[in-house]
Amino acid sequence: MKQPPVIVVQLFHIKGPIPINGKEQEFSEPSILIGRHPSCHVQFATDLAHLSRKHAEIIRDGNQFKLIDHSTNGTFVNGKKIKETYLKDGDVLMFAEGGPQISFLTQMKEGAMEIPPAKPLREPEREVRVEPPKVEPPKVEPLIRPQRPVEERPPYVPPKREEPPEILAQPVQMPLVIQYGPQIRNFKQLPVTLGKSPMCELVLDHPGIFDLHAQIFFSQNQYWIKDLTGKGLLLINRQAIRFQAPLKLHDHIALSPQGPFFQVFGEGRLGEVEEVRDEKPSDTSQKMEEATEKKGPKGIASKFKKIFGS
Repeated sequence: MKQPPVIVVQLFHIKGPIPINGKEQEFSEPSILIGRHPSCHVQFATDLAHLSRKHAEIIRDGNQFKLIDHSTNGTFVNGKKIKETYLKDGDVLMFAEGGPQISFLTQMKEGAMEIPPAKPLREPEREVRVEPPKVEPPKVEPLIRPQRPVEERPPYVPPKREEPPEILAQPVQMPLVIQYGPQIRNFKQLPVTLGKSPMCELVLDHPGIFDLHAQIFFSQNQYWIKDLTGKGLLLINRQAIRFQAPLKLHDHIALSPQGPFFQVFGEGRLGEVEEVRDEKPSDTSQKMEEATEKKGPKGIASKFKKIFGS
């Protein structure tokens, strides 16, 4: 038997300290408590004194979700301080001024009910087994095998990303939600062009971005991203793409070594996330540093970090 569809709340950590119970969480409960108390569904570290023990709560109200502030230092939605408000997909929640930020999304999911196995009417009769007499095996001298020299394993080299042939981006009616800083942009038609130029559908004011930097389009039943710079600056999961690549759930995207950085939170849903330091920069990062040295201050590209970590 199938369960009726359920609206699941998806919370994604995008800035600040990561909650103790994970940076990505899903909830189907009627109430989601957020704070420092151990009973909270989204629990932050106890040393974050600016957060209340029970800071805020998300309550399911039919097919809607209401955010209620219980804190001393306030709760913000898209930069605006609130006491109570209904949430929508892509909203960015901040707990206390300058505190942790979480992106709010919902998704319809279906499941299957587990039917417990029927209990037997009576216990089956136990089988009587007759043990054969024990016979001691003959003693066999162990074989002494010559030790083989330990071979040193070569350093791991990640496989090269195989890219499909270039696809022509055709106009199509498909939804796309992008959270960048405090703004949430909803698009209903693809492709969408990203860059510094005011001609772009999404203008990104960032030192690592070109006038026409990237394009997101839909083809072959999936979302794609295309590099418009011609310099191989785009990385997906720390691997450079030559001109285009499909986008999959939880993919980490670096538009340039200096950022901005995004994560795929769902089909057609991208949110900005913080970069994470890479202990050993890859050769690709070094090449990208040299390619973008003229575009920003010295030393910025050298701080390219390991993207996102799941």
